[in-house]
Amino acid sequence: MKFRVSRVLVPALIAGFACNAQAQQYPSKPIRIVIPFPPGNTMDIMARLVGPKITERLGQNVIVENRPGGAGQLGLEFAARAAPDGYTLVGGQGGNLVVAPHTYKKIPYDPIKDFAPIALSTTNFLALVVHPTVPFKNVKDLITYAKANPNKVTFGSNGEGGFPHMTIELLRVMGGFTYVHVPYKGSAQIATDLIGGHIDAAIDGITGLTPHIRSGKLRLLAITNPTRVPEFDAPTIAETLPGYDSRGWFGFLAPAGTPREIVTLLNQEINRAMLLPDVKEKLVSAGLIIVAEPPEAFANTIKSDYAKYGKLIKDIGFKPQ
Repeated sequence: MKFRVSRVLVPALIAGFACNAQAQQYPSKPIRIVIPFPPGNTMDIMARLVGPKITERLGQNVIVENRPGGAGQLGLEFAARAAPDGYTLVGGQGGNLVVAPHTYKKIPYDPIKDFAPIALSTTNFLALVVHPTVPFKNVKDLITYAKANPNKVTFGSNGEGGFPHMTIELLRVMGGFTYVHVPYKGSAQIATDLIGGHIDAAIDGITGLTPHIRSGKLRLLAITNPTRVPEFDAPTIAETLPGYDSRGWFGFLAPAGTPREIVTLLNQEINRAMLLPDVKEKLVSAGLIIVAEPPEAFANTIKSDYAKYGKLIKDIGFKPQ
């Protein structure tokens, strides 16, 4: 019996064979990881730690390339438009993948359709910190005080519509109080004004706040992680507001259409590198929690958080900037 292959199927078959051949030869040249932020960002640190480990295993240099701008949008747009061949990866985090699409009128990429998630590598949590002289000692006291004094408590965050701002908004909605938002351009300025008593409270990354917490210049009320962590002796906001969870996360992605075999290989190598003792120690000491999950888990996290913060932003009536 003879079988005739449809002319329509021939191009698809050829493309499939080419894709498989490409995956089998991968990598045959250096791999670039685009970091959409300046050097020193958490994603930048992660990429520079795992890059050499991947080079050792795959035999090709891993080059970290910083492309900052537009709150991470420029680097993500560049990666989204790159060839889906596994040679251009990008570092992504919750702020620019699941919050920004709802708080900006227009962004140059679709966080769901334009990327192939590779590895959700770490999560982190933010810290709810206050000036030591404020009249509330814990989250319950804060909520009670804010309810009794509408729009009196001042909260700082690193920008209108950013991830920390939405973390404060989630606290406000669940706690049923009001406050005054004070946006800043960066974490250093938040800490300076909080220590100086110019604002009452802030929610920001734990890493930069840790020295001030340990020195007693700031008081740590709680963390945004759903469970306590051994490195910090602090309750969670969820202990006062059950169900509260506002973790940040960091991971690696490729352009949509990257061959599955390449995504799987990169996932395995990135996860392996993240769990090496020297890499893990440096990241944990920076306040990160190692995750090392499969691509499907990362894809699910992006989709679920995209929906979660989209609903929150719509419910609070935030107007895209």
